[in-house]
Amino acid sequence: MIGARNVVLVSMIAVLGSGIEDFAAAAQQAGLRVGAAAVNLEADDSMVIAGNIVPGRAKGQEGELRAVAVVIEKPGSGKVAIVACDVLFVTAEDVDPVVARIEQTTGIPASHVLVNATHTHHAPSTAVVHGYGRDEVFSQRLREGIVEAVQQANAKLGGGESDFLFHLGEERTVGINSRIRLADGRIFWIGPRPDEIGPTGPLDVQLPVLAFRGPGDRLRALIYNHSTHPIGTIQSGVRSPSFYGLAAQQLEAQLGCVVSFLEGASGSTHNLMRIAPDEATRRFKDAVTDALGKAKPRSVDQVAAIKRRFTFKVRHFDEAVEDQKVISYCRKRVPHVAESYAKVFRDMRKKLAPQQGEQRRSWIQAMVIGDVAIVGVPAEYFTSLGMDIKRRSPFKHTVVAELANDTIGYLPDREGHKLGGYQTWMGLHSFAEEGTGERMAEEVLAMLQELADAKVTGTPAVPPRSPAESLKALHLAEGFEAELVV
Repeated sequence: MIGARNVVLVSMIAVLGSGIEDFAAAAQQAGLRVGAAAVNLEADDSMVIAGNIVPGRAKGQEGELRAVAVVIEKPGSGKVAIVACDVLFVTAEDVDPVVARIEQTTGIPASHVLVNATHTHHAPSTAVVHGYGRDEVFSQRLREGIVEAVQQANAKLGGGESDFLFHLGEERTVGINSRIRLADGRIFWIGPRPDEIGPTGPLDVQLPVLAFRGPGDRLRALIYNHSTHPIGTIQSGVRSPSFYGLAAQQLEAQLGCVVSFLEGASGSTHNLMRIAPDEATRRFKDAVTDALGKAKPRSVDQVAAIKRRFTFKVRHFDEAVEDQKVISYCRKRVPHVAESYAKVFRDMRKKLAPQQGEQRRSWIQAMVIGDVAIVGVPAEYFTSLGMDIKRRSPFKHTVVAELANDTIGYLPDREGHKLGGYQTWMGLHSFAEEGTGERMAEEVLAMLQELADAKVTGTPAVPPRSPAESLKALHLAEGFEAELVV
């Protein structure tokens, strides 16, 4: 006699016969469950600041440096975690063990966790690049912060179902294509540019806003995305999440929900108009608020993700040619730092010289929330390549998040390599062989097509879980429990 217990008996034969995804969908046609959390990453004045050619220092801090996680679940379909970190880079060295811990502690598959660096140039160093290495204390805090943020967000999945709202806004005043052709034939990097001719590539003005609204029209989380290098602080010489992160934190106070920023394909886009960081922060707050006001609810029939290894090679180079590229530019445009910068680039090339032609591995990722896709690429990706993915994606809207899950330096397109410039000079900041950027775009698009095909056919894009795993993941109304029978 069952008595007071409300038991749902789940047939293993039915599960195995019909497919676990069909079973889960039939068990509960539920809406989204969303949780979000932000964890502060403690830093101090002793830590080396990343973002320049030589080691930087900061005294004090504005805003917070954070790991911000949003967990989105469609019961019967899948669950993903999207994490944004206020650092210059995240590396596979840090991310791989972190997502394994997340899977162990929350059940979210490692392949369904996207970890993005917001690319602020005003946080302690978490990678070896240019003339400095990692701050190991801060890197450990970053690892712990990512795990904690996802765990906290996952714990907040209760509280009722959420609606998904989306609007494709724009912000076209903060950022331009910064690879400007100069009269001497060079491509601008730093220094004066009175002889500029014009930009060599596009600007992506899109500002997608993803919002999740729970019972009582209360916002549970908001994610926005844009494609400009976040360089600049409101106060002088301090640690900062820069204008994107500051806007997110100010929006949180205004909206009453966790706000996350995902850095877009900005390898060739900077704020060269010199819009002051406080004004840039205000403009992004206004643009996000405007987009949120126009956001419309969207149905979500699928939450899924694919994450795959991506292989590439370290490119070959001529030391004398590469040295001349650096020293000739710097002596003309920034003579006061020419010799010190040239030494940094020489030291980087010394490290890379014996690695020429080596095959490396990194990650690429694609996830979908209904008809909105999010792509993760592990590089400072040229804007033209990001826009190409968006244009050719099988999904109505596609968000590109660069520096996701790893960093392999700048990835120019072939035209960028042909034109040259800092982003193509050989170094730890740019070492992949030519054509890697285009090949990455093709592989990402193939993954998006797989997810689109799975949506049409109803076939899961990832292997189904076992009956026991699916039973554990099943969500029932309060007072009910499920048991597995053969």
